[in-house]
Amino acid sequence: MRSRSFIFRYLKPFSGFLILNMLFSILSALFSVFSLVSFAPFLSLLFKDEVFTKSSGSASLISGLMENITLYLKGIIATQGKGAALIILAASMILLFLLKNIFLYLATWFMAPVRNGAVKNIRNDLYHKILILPLSFYNHHKKGDIISRISSDVQEVDEGIMKPIQQIVIDLFMFTATFAALFFISLKLTLFVMILLPISGIIISRVTRKLKRSAPKMQQRMGDLISQTEETLSGIRIIKAFNAIDFSRERYEKSNNLFTWIKNGVYRRTDLASPLSEFLGTIVVAIILVFGGSLILKHNSNLTPELFIAFLVLFVQAINPVKNLASAYSSIQKGKASSGRIKQLLAAEEIITEKENALRKYSFNHSIEFRNLSFSYEHESVLKNINLEIQKGKSVAIVGASGAGKSTMVDLIPRFYDCTEGELCIDSVSVKEYVISDVRALTGFVSQDTILFNDTVFNNIAFGQENVSEADIVEAARIANAHEFIVNLKEGYQTMIGDRGNKLSGGQRQRLSIARAVLRNPPILILDEATSALDTESERLVQDALEKIMKNRTTIAIAHRLTTIRNMDEIIVMDKGEIVERGTHKFLYESNGIYRKLCDMQNIA
Repeated sequence: MRSRSFIFRYLKPFSGFLILNMLFSILSALFSVFSLVSFAPFLSLLFKDEVFTKSSGSASLISGLMENITLYLKGIIATQGKGAALIILAASMILLFLLKNIFLYLATWFMAPVRNGAVKNIRNDLYHKILILPLSFYNHHKKGDIISRISSDVQEVDEGIMKPIQQIVIDLFMFTATFAALFFISLKLTLFVMILLPISGIIISRVTRKLKRSAPKMQQRMGDLISQTEETLSGIRIIKAFNAIDFSRERYEKSNNLFTWIKNGVYRRTDLASPLSEFLGTIVVAIILVFGGSLILKHNSNLTPELFIAFLVLFVQAINPVKNLASAYSSIQKGKASSGRIKQLLAAEEIITEKENALRKYSFNHSIEFRNLSFSYEHESVLKNINLEIQKGKSVAIVGASGAGKSTMVDLIPRFYDCTEGELCIDSVSVKEYVISDVRALTGFVSQDTILFNDTVFNNIAFGQENVSEADIVEAARIANAHEFIVNLKEGYQTMIGDRGNKLSGGQRQRLSIARAVLRNPPILILDEATSALDTESERLVQDALEKIMKNRTTIAIAHRLTTIRNMDEIIVMDKGEIVERGTHKFLYESNGIYRKLCDMQNIA
């Protein structure tokens, strides 16, 4: 997707506002030209006995306009004197400039919803994209870099592309209207100018060309800085504990120095565009003064002194649009780097896709089946030939060493990943045949890494569900052994729990997570190390809550603490991505295999 089509796709919904913007830009440009041309009769009135002398043989539109103004002013002078004519001319200029600026404001007024609306839609699309991308995507991309794309890169597109587009529309019409007036005043002088301007344009483009190469590096370094900041905030306790403050500061400053060095280069080239274009414009004006003045002195053209002054005023006015267009070009080159990073994220492959006319699935009826299932992650085999059937209402525990594939195995059920070989079926139908949201609605998660949000207790329990009553929230909290500590909080269920629930203890956070799962009331419950990070008292409360919600549910539990799974209907032992043992606690313990070794390490009999 090219940059232009990418931007136009987001501008298209606001085409009505764009048309109005163009209309008022045209009117502003026309009144700008009229207001500047009015200087000619003003000068003629001040410095000549006649208001305006018709140039012999001149038949241009501007000359015709001047003659009509002349006839009107002659009538005013004849009846009221030159003073009155001067006042009328001044009032006319004020009116023309007023109309020009009113139309200019209206043009920018209608452009505001275009610019802000397009940027809003880009942000919405990016946020939606990061919600639907598979978990494997985040294994390769830093969170800070993704945050940079949705924040600073989008802001750069706004400032570097959307804002210049707004300026380009206005300046393009201004430039066109001004040059049209210049053609009418003197064709020969305007053609001479058009030979000079491309030369200055080539010089400016050479200066700004390097921006396209430097800008992506700048945005990439900004992503690195945000990543380091995010990692620091997440690991601040470890940084302090290991006396790594100086190390972290030096690493950050090194990245920041490199970012600043690249940014200085980009800014210097960007800032050079405006003064360079103004200086080149001044050179062109000086050349025009010499060339145009010689035409008047030699009397070999239809150009009169007052028209030449009008020509110069218009040309100087045209320099600003040219200068703005040069600056806009520089900004767009810088903005293209950010738009490229945004497009890259939007174009990221959605590996987990929903087939057309997918089946709806509202209930879990009899079983979950792993059929000759294998999973590889980037050519690295994680699961190998898994065959397992979990009947409805049964509780199954999965144990094994770290890296054995336990979490990957349960992540396949809600389609966080898709198997690379074999099939995963729910009620004898492949999960790939179902609507993804329906499959995920059947499962509830309680994990070791409790994810809570900077919101109230009430909203964290009700997360993802609408129209939930307070009675339902309280009942879910009671089942999760959370109600007692919640009501003792300062504002009860309306207490804000802080970033990731940092105002609560580990056990309290876990019980809120369980209450959230209880409220959802899923037929399939997945427990991933749900009690491994808790103290003894918190573990007892959490384990009691888990036992309550496991009743009448199909439960799949990943556990390192084997005491919590002794009463499970079946225990699956995994090693290097394969199921190596399966059975009840008693059977596996007496089998003297891997499970027995794990029990002996934890002093479990």
